[in-house]
Amino acid sequence: MVVLGLIVLAIGYTAHSQDLSQRETDPIIIEKLEEWQNLKFGFMMHWGPYSQWGVVESWSICNEDWIDRKGANYVDYMREYWKLNTSFNPVNFNPEAWASLAKDAGMKYLVFTTKHHDGFSMFDTKQTNYSITDPSCPFSKNPRADITGEIVNSFRDKGFWIGLYFSKPDWNHSDYWAPEWATPDRNVNYDINRYPERWKRFCEFTYNQIEELTTQYGSIDILWLDGGWVRPEYSLNDEYREWLGCYQRVQDIDMPKIADMARRNNPSLLIVDRTVHGKYENYETPEKQVPDEALERPWETCMTMGDSWSYVPNDNYKSTNTIIHLLVDIVSKGGNLLLNVGPDSEGNLPDKAIERMKEIGAWMDINGEAIYSTRAIKPYKEGGVCFTQKNGTVYAILLLDEGEVIPEEIILKELSIEPKTGRKKILGTNTKANLRKTKDNNYSIRLPKALNKDNSLKHGIVIQL
Repeated sequence: MVVLGLIVLAIGYTAHSQDLSQRETDPIIIEKLEEWQNLKFGFMMHWGPYSQWGVVESWSICNEDWIDRKGANYVDYMREYWKLNTSFNPVNFNPEAWASLAKDAGMKYLVFTTKHHDGFSMFDTKQTNYSITDPSCPFSKNPRADITGEIVNSFRDKGFWIGLYFSKPDWNHSDYWAPEWATPDRNVNYDINRYPERWKRFCEFTYNQIEELTTQYGSIDILWLDGGWVRPEYSLNDEYREWLGCYQRVQDIDMPKIADMARRNNPSLLIVDRTVHGKYENYETPEKQVPDEALERPWETCMTMGDSWSYVPNDNYKSTNTIIHLLVDIVSKGGNLLLNVGPDSEGNLPDKAIERMKEIGAWMDINGEAIYSTRAIKPYKEGGVCFTQKNGTVYAILLLDEGEVIPEEIILKELSIEPKTGRKKILGTNTKANLRKTKDNNYSIRLPKALNKDNSLKHGIVIQL
């Protein structure tokens, strides 16, 4: 993930060049994007050899001031890090169990990290020997060694859309971090203008790996590209120039060529070239943030369930209540939630993550009608009540804090619709709410006291207006 420079939510698309304001015009892609907005809830996994150390994904080998290696010598640390592929052996890898758990949680699409910035390929690639299927990795002897292929098949069998995360920078590649020079930051460490043949080789390598991903695993729905400092000149502004570090080298990998190739075998492929606004960022991905209002373009908040993207022992996992409230808040503003969990080095999902996913699923089983295939409606949220709409029906979702007593009355002052008054359905119950208009033209929703006895409603209740 991009760690520095969190994504700015109010982005000016016309500030740099006409290229930035381009939108996708292919009706096939536009239709696919509309369908993607119906899914609302996705599952993301950051996973690689770094899980053996329980450290942040990739970033601990990047030489930037904000990175903490707990006093370790950088050269020694790097040397040992690059050996992690020789001991990575996730013998408990069980993608069918992951897919079943994610489906029961109410998730509808997958984004899996096929390669993070450290360059380790979690898929069968012919472009590098730094991969899960290379003999240098003990798991290569496992019949399920092609982890990406196994995950894709298992999740596809459960009806998931398939998204593949891919890092554009590759710190293991000698034509990105060349061994002749130091690596002062996350960027390419040589002068591209002075050594254009090296950059050309790296671009070809990147193209070939993405071609493998978009041809070896059947129909792919989403190509989710990370590493936003690898981008063309026209897309830079002051924020993104900071990412280019001390040498300010522009790193253009020719996205039009990559996109054309990727869509030859996947005509409806959504491409998410994160932060590089324009034709190849089909939707936006605010990282660990929720915007105050609906965004102009389709969007998805990518969020960790714990504090870390990758597996960290004893991570601080968000409560089920917090996650459900995040999901509702995001969906009420027209977005999707992509929730990340990092498996451990043996291939297990953490127990707390499993517990959270089961609890989320129980709430979604009752209230999913107000989540899936909905769209935003103002005022999005009023007090503790969020709103969604679908096919002419508006849902009011009352969010409840841990242990909060369901109020007997809710007053709504900012509704942008005029619902019919009377008895209103409460999802998952046999009781109804009473909606009436007050003397000062607000709306009052009276709720039965008996609702407080129903434990399934503890995170929030949905009233169909």
